[in-house]
Amino acid sequence: MKVVRVLLADDHAIVRAGVRMLLETEPDLEIVGEAENGREAVEMANELQPDIVVMDISMPEMDGFEATKHVKASLPECEVLVLTMHDNEQYFFQALNAGASGYVPKKAAPVALVSAIRAVRDGGVYLHPTVARSVVGDYLRRVEEGGERESYDGLTEREREVLTLIAEGDTSREIALALNISVKTVESHRANIMEKLNLHNRIDLTRYAIRMGLIEP
Repeated sequence: MKVVRVLLADDHAIVRAGVRMLLETEPDLEIVGEAENGREAVEMANELQPDIVVMDISMPEMDGFEATKHVKASLPECEVLVLTMHDNEQYFFQALNAGASGYVPKKAAPVALVSAIRAVRDGGVYLHPTVARSVVGDYLRRVEEGGERESYDGLTEREREVLTLIAEGDTSREIALALNISVKTVESHRANIMEKLNLHNRIDLTRYAIRMGLIEP
């Protein structure tokens, strides 16, 4: 089992402590350092060369967007996962444009952060329900208009149920309760759905964001 090396970047010590406590319970995740501002995050990333940086947005000296750009410029193989208090679709695509591979609001359930880290570790992009609702809703509209039929037909019945609930904005925990399955099973379905719909990487999501006018081409 390959251990994923994680660098935490957040200007609140109590947040870093909470994230550390959460991730240290996972045998495949290792915290290699903590940064308290964006500039320090960039310096520590270059020094420690982690696999993933969990990055806050609102930090002193350099914000998370700018820090993400610097990290990706010097360490293209290092993935950045934004962990922020801002639950906003526009912020997600701004982070994506900076080079991040995922976006988790701090109000999300702890399992969401762990799932997000594993998703970006595997080369995917983690979509929080706020963003997934918009992306999936746009996809379903195109299905109704006669497009995307082949990809939709490739989904299982259960995946279609999960897809509908994602489009309604339900969290993984809410979907699990509604379908009487575990949260981990929901996360697995989500990952499979995004891959089948070609919504599992930055390129696909950037195309969506440009189409919706959320970022400039």
